[in-house]
Amino acid sequence: MRRHHDMGGLAAGPVDRTDHDPEPWEMRVDAIMRLLTDKKRQIMTVDELRRGIEDLGPGAYDELNYYERWIASITNILIEKGVITVDELGRRMSAVEARWTAERKDVGR
Repeated sequence: MRRHHDMGGLAAGPVDRTDHDPEPWEMRVDAIMRLLTDKKRQIMTVDELRRGIEDLGPGAYDELNYYERWIASITNILIEKGVITVDELGRRMSAVEARWTAERKDVGR
């Protein structure tokens, strides 16, 4: 049985082969992945990243871009392994959102 992400052999239209400069957040996600998988830390593996991406399900898989899939997978794996908790993640996300909102208000003045 074919899983949703397995599109090998299916018509998918043309592939966009143009290069683009990565956004700063994309470079951060790449750096996070490299740190989590390096030989010193070995917190997760690239195979686990792939499994996490494949487990996202049709809605999330189709709506997220490449690095969004990476960070979703990384987050789920870190929660699964007990490195972070959902509560910790929620608190940090709220703090970042509050800081971002405050910075936008300061820029608008």
